[in-house]
Amino acid sequence: MRKALFISLFFISIISYAQTRISGKIVDKENTPLEGASVYLNNTTVGVSTNTEGEFYFTVDDGSYDLIVSYLGFKTIQYSLVTSSYKETLLFKLEESDNVLNEVVITKTKYDDTWRFNLNQFTENFLGRTLIAADCELMNPKTLHFEFDQKTNTLTAVAREPLKIKNKGLGYLITFDLVHFSLGLHTVNYYGYTKYENLKGSKRKQRKWDENRKKAYLGSKMHFVRSLIAGNTKEEGYNINQFRRELNPERPTDQEIAKARELIKLSNINTFDYRFKTEPETMIDSAMVVLQKVSLPKHKNYLYKQGVPLNDIRQKEGNNMILSFDNYLSIIYTKEAEEKNYIMGLFGKKREPLNVQTSEMTMLVKKAILDPSGEIINPLDVFYEGYWAFEQFADALPLNYTLPIK
Repeated sequence: MRKALFISLFFISIISYAQTRISGKIVDKENTPLEGASVYLNNTTVGVSTNTEGEFYFTVDDGSYDLIVSYLGFKTIQYSLVTSSYKETLLFKLEESDNVLNEVVITKTKYDDTWRFNLNQFTENFLGRTLIAADCELMNPKTLHFEFDQKTNTLTAVAREPLKIKNKGLGYLITFDLVHFSLGLHTVNYYGYTKYENLKGSKRKQRKWDENRKKAYLGSKMHFVRSLIAGNTKEEGYNINQFRRELNPERPTDQEIAKARELIKLSNINTFDYRFKTEPETMIDSAMVVLQKVSLPKHKNYLYKQGVPLNDIRQKEGNNMILSFDNYLSIIYTKEAEEKNYIMGLFGKKREPLNVQTSEMTMLVKKAILDPSGEIINPLDVFYEGYWAFEQFADALPLNYTLPIK
């Protein structure tokens, strides 16, 4: 399944050398202080809650951040914080959120078999199917409301409050303020604001979490982007190849397949029992030949460059590192095998897992800016397939994560 990956709207730069103390106050439109409002740097473990006076304080490494202010019943604020231009106490005046969403979720949601089926679809495509995802718990699922559009075969989800996720595999309590979720036949898109908190546990649990975080990091998109910027992808275990993709001439077109299916449907024929001897002699025979080829791959890939030099796909423009390339990249991480869940089909295991993880990347724009944190500043600039599409939200790490010092 082609999947778009989790979107954070802005990203933190983790490379810095000094710190700045940030302070501020959260009030409502009547200037009444809001106690317990959540103030955090998006997609990190840095965050605090306001005191009885609505005030907050924290210290950050110098850099550019996406500061999020949220309070239940009020509209979330997204503020671009640049420490170099920070001079005085911040003041945020929150507006009450519309009641329309809450009314929809509360009055229309029925927690029946359909809702439970949709919840399963949501969790599998949002959290993923990895071993880490199996160790995640969505703590407040009933905040979710689902709608299914039969015309577009699209499932959408809204939430009346931020999702609470306990990631027992990586040791995080995650608050995810869902902005958008849609699941189509071949794509899943979701984005929002993410706050990470470290779970408390024994030393044994802490060691296990450290091991799992390291494993989740190595071979991830974050690891690849950081090594791409550093120029050491090969040393970190990545092989980069370039290929082009063309329609498979041996497979019928989508129009031919739809026409064949419609003909079989109108003929009211049992396709399991239908046989013809040699060459097709009737329109039904020809339709059956078309349907027999549906399982063929839609595209064929043609490799034309192995061991792509980094300077062919990334360039320095001013203060930014830019990603830009033609066609597709095949990115092979050689230091870790595939998970068994990755190669599982609908009816059981399809094949033995490989000793490498292969992902595909294509550009949706001409150029994409890389952030030192290990992300592409606008994730919609690229599209992922393969292993990186398999690893979803459950395997994501906060952008201020670094490997433990040996």
